[in-house]
Amino acid sequence: MIRSELLRDIAPVLRDRLVVCNIGLPSQEMHAILDQPSNFYMLGTMGLCSSIGLGLALSQPKMVIAIDGDGSVLTNLGTLPTIANNVADNFVLLIVDNGSYGSTGDQPTYAGRKTSLAAIARASGCDNVVECPAEETRAALEAAIASGRMTVIVSKCQSGNVKLPVITMDPVVIRDRFMKAVAD
Repeated sequence: MIRSELLRDIAPVLRDRLVVCNIGLPSQEMHAILDQPSNFYMLGTMGLCSSIGLGLALSQPKMVIAIDGDGSVLTNLGTLPTIANNVADNFVLLIVDNGSYGSTGDQPTYAGRKTSLAAIARASGCDNVVECPAEETRAALEAAIASGRMTVIVSKCQSGNVKLPVITMDPVVIRDRFMKAVAD
C-alpha cells in the first residue's frame, strides 16, 4: 500500500476533523481524496506539520490529526521531544513512513534503513506510540481517537506516488477556511 492508498483508506475517519497535512504530495493527495475546510494543507515549511498540529491541539479542545511524513519528521526531530513534553490528549500524530522523501523524487530516508521513528518517539518520552503496517492504520487511528490519549502512529507503507495537480487554492483561502473550521 502506498501513501495515497493509505490516505484514501483513512479518509472516512478524517471527515469533519481538524487535519494538518504534510507538505507537497501528501497535501495534494489529501486535497484530491477529501478536500474539506477542516484540512490545513502545508504548501511550505517542511518539517513543521507535527509542530503546527501540536500547537493547534494545545490551543483548543477539538481532536487534531497531523499527517506527517518520515522525511519531514527527520528534518525536525526536535518535534518528538516537544510533543512528549507538551501532552495534548486531543492530538494524534500520524507519521506515514514510506522510507522516502516522496515529494522530491523518492530519495531514501534513514527511516527506510536503520532509523526507527517509533523508537525515537518512545525515547523522546512519548507514552503512546503505535507502529503498524499501512493496512492497519485505519484501525490504529480509530483506536487512538477513541482512547482520548495523545498518540504517535508510525504507519509503514511502500514508497510511491500518484500524479496529481498542485493545489491551486490560494494559501490565504486555505488559512481562512481552516480558521473558520477551528472556530465552529
